[in-house]
Amino acid sequence: MIATMQCTVIDCPDPLALADFYATVLGWEVETDDSDPSWVWLNAPGKTQRLAFQRVEGDYRPPRWPDPAHPQQFHLDLDVDDIERAHHEVVALGAAFLHDSEGQESGFRVFSDPAGHPFCLCYGQGG
Repeated sequence: MIATMQCTVIDCPDPLALADFYATVLGWEVETDDSDPSWVWLNAPGKTQRLAFQRVEGDYRPPRWPDPAHPQQFHLDLDVDDIERAHHEVVALGAAFLHDSEGQESGFRVFSDPAGHPFCLCYGQGG
């Protein structure tokens, strides 16, 4: 082994706003450092998993799913128990609905977060 995973870093124009969005979706805790507002941590309970949000200065260009001219760069798959409830809650938080796999028993719905990054709400797959 050469390394261990520290976190996933997500570029965005407003790190605190995007961290707050995912904190509400996941129930995790935002950790900030007042001396550096360009970087915000999002910690799972017990800090077993982390996301980091990093400010991009200047011309931030969000990915456009599924446009290969503006590749998604990464995406998060988030398991949910109640897809309808989760759908409405993330939209109320500022997510935009993009696509539904239309699975009857299991599937996923694609959204973009407030900074334009795609993420999937996955259902019926043990989530």
